Amino acid sequence: MTWNVLITCPHLQKTIDLYRSFFAERNIEIVVPSIVQQMSEAELLEIIDQFDGVIAGDDPFTAKVLAQGKRLKIVAKWGIGVDSIDRDAAKELGILVKNTPDVFSDEVADVALGYIILLARHLHKLDQSVRSGGWLQIPGMTLRGKTLGVIGVGSIGRGIVKRGVAVGMSILGYDVMPIPDTVQTELGVKSVSFEDLLQQSDFIALSCNLTRENHHLLSHHQFDLMKPGVRLVNVARGPLIDETALTEALQSGKVAGAALDVFEMEPLAMESPLRQFEQCIFGTHNGSHTREAVLRVNEMAINNLLQGLGLEN
Repeated sequence: MTWNVLITCPHLQKTIDLYRSFFAERNIEIVVPSIVQQMSEAELLEIIDQFDGVIAGDDPFTAKVLAQGKRLKIVAKWGIGVDSIDRDAAKELGILVKNTPDVFSDEVADVALGYIILLARHLHKLDQSVRSGGWLQIPGMTLRGKTLGVIGVGSIGRGIVKRGVAVGMSILGYDVMPIPDTVQTELGVKSVSFEDLLQQSDFIALSCNLTRENHHLLSHHQFDLMKPGVRLVNVARGPLIDETALTEALQSGKVAGAALDVFEMEPLAMESPLRQFEQCIFGTHNGSHTREAVLRVNEMAINNLLQGLGLEN
């Protein structure tokens, strides 16, 4: 029997030549469409009925798409977040959904710390100045003694906590699940309410999952609660932040700087008002992207696919 598999995760697509023979030996025919970040619902609807399985990126596997996938047995999510997959619909249709949890704690936490340092010391602006023939010297901010609020203290959040402690920051943590006392003691993070974190933090880092309940977790009211001059880092999911509200907070100076690896719509539209702010640093949803991490997660996602097809490796 031949299995047809769609591969939409950009990271696996870029390394797919490493696995072609592996798939061929198991009678798995792969399709690797050309995409930038993810396929659209309309694009998936046109082709999804041809496939027995998918290794997915952040594509919208809505109830409509899943219902159209008459042959689908498995949606293997490359990575952690499954907010783009309608898991209730998949369950009703008997389609297995599996992700690769707890895989990017070091990689994403490294990027979060990098963004914190850039926001505090403006190293990217100094680089730009020297390259253009200038010699810009501007005051930065000492991190030691500042308060870092981490929203989402799972594996990635705990990695951010460790790095914040290492540079001398005081750490506040908020999570919808209780943060165990042992974790607070061992890592040096103090569990506080969401409102207290917003009010007390000099830096706020988002590292939580996106759910129906926390869409626009940070909007007008939440920005009003924050300290004047707060700096914001998002290495989680773009829709956690209301970008219209963030734009207003940047204009007023309530938010002194924002480092965004993710956006409400990706790639970031050319007409986005966020582009006007020099105090913003932009990424390309690339926080987890190291060669070591990609190869590690490739293997996990492929194994999940095999399990869903009944072809355990």
